[in-house]
Amino acid sequence: VQLQAYGGGLVQPGGYLRLSCSASGRPFSFYGAGWFRQAPGKGREFVAGIDRSGDATYYRDSVKGRFTISRDNAKSTVWLQMNSLEPEDTAVYYCAADNRHPRFYSRDPRMHYWGKGTLVTVSS
Repeated sequence: VQLQAYGGGLVQPGGYLRLSCSASGRPFSFYGAGWFRQAPGKGREFVAGIDRSGDATYYRDSVKGRFTISRDNAKSTVWLQMNSLEPEDTAVYYCAADNRHPRFYSRDPRMHYWGKGTLVTVSS
């Protein structure tokens, strides 16, 4: 599976962005999907995950209530809607796919497939 993330940019605190990730290759419905991020000088961390059908979603605590992950398997796309952005959300965001259920992504972020990142900068 090849993944391509896009939609990053510069936004003011309190603003919003929507990241998209397009998949190609094997049917996207075979995989759970997730968004991860890496801030400058920090390690990569789990942000959100969604199961194959889109029925189950998971979030890191700091983004709950602000971020929403969703997917459309017919379009082979997963999105991350990010609202009420904070400077601490500044990072390179990566989409990823894996055969495992997304409940495991936060504990073990070793995903099978990764896309190139897209930079999100939250600054006034």
